[in-house]
Amino acid sequence: MPTLPRRRKPGAIKAPRFARFSRVRKTDAAASRPRRGIYLLPNAFTTAALFGGFYAIVMAMNQRFDHACWAVFIAMVLDSLDGRVARLTNTQSEFGAQYDSLSDMVSFGAAPALVIYEWSLRGLGKLGWIAAFVYCAGAALRLARFNTNIEVVDKRFFQGLPSPAAAALVVGFVMMMTDPDINVSARKVDWISWGIALFAGLTMVTNVPFYSFKDVNFRKSVPFIVVFLIALALALLAIDPPKVLWPLFVVYGLSGYAVYLYRLAKGKPVSIIQTEEETLDPSERR
Repeated sequence: MPTLPRRRKPGAIKAPRFARFSRVRKTDAAASRPRRGIYLLPNAFTTAALFGGFYAIVMAMNQRFDHACWAVFIAMVLDSLDGRVARLTNTQSEFGAQYDSLSDMVSFGAAPALVIYEWSLRGLGKLGWIAAFVYCAGAALRLARFNTNIEVVDKRFFQGLPSPAAAALVVGFVMMMTDPDINVSARKVDWISWGIALFAGLTMVTNVPFYSFKDVNFRKSVPFIVVFLIALALALLAIDPPKVLWPLFVVYGLSGYAVYLYRLAKGKPVSIIQTEEETLDPSERR
């Protein structure tokens, strides 16, 4: 028996045609799930730092080592800003942390290794590219360990030489040797380059503590002489950056071993993995 269509009640609103196909009911879990997005400002700094590392690789392949070295230093500045911008604007995210690590691997791992290999280590044959690979692998291992130990490491120190400082140690040497006032041939210092690349790569994966400067309070008042010393340092840096930057990073690269020996002599834990709260002697309190 055929069925007759139902008559619509008077006053009822007619549903649009095909409306039943467009009505997709969302579950409660899907409706309550937050939309995932990417914060623009901090990741823009990270992208700029990544571009600096990529530009350094391209310039090294074109034998423009001065441009390559400056690109790595600019990437260092941008890398130091993205985290601070994220904290100031409350835009931290897991995506940003992982993206920053990948950017660091390019800018402070692959780029410095290629720069020093193209400039000096190529003439050493297998020993040359092995030293460049040791540096590149050390940077990768350093970044992976930093991401896994970030919650348990003493915030005052880095565990091993930070990858930006290691990159500055490598490319700073290249930049100083290629300075027009010095202009030393790469063949004359190839073994020095080999030693610097190995030292930087191996120091990144050691447990030697390097001061992180994270406990410096910039809101605290300081004596007038501190402001004068900062202005003096900027003036010296502006006079001749290649001859000033590299010695500074050499001092920092050796400072970790000085801290290591000091803690060893004082009987303090050499490892900076926090297993218990460290107590200071009354004479060391300030």
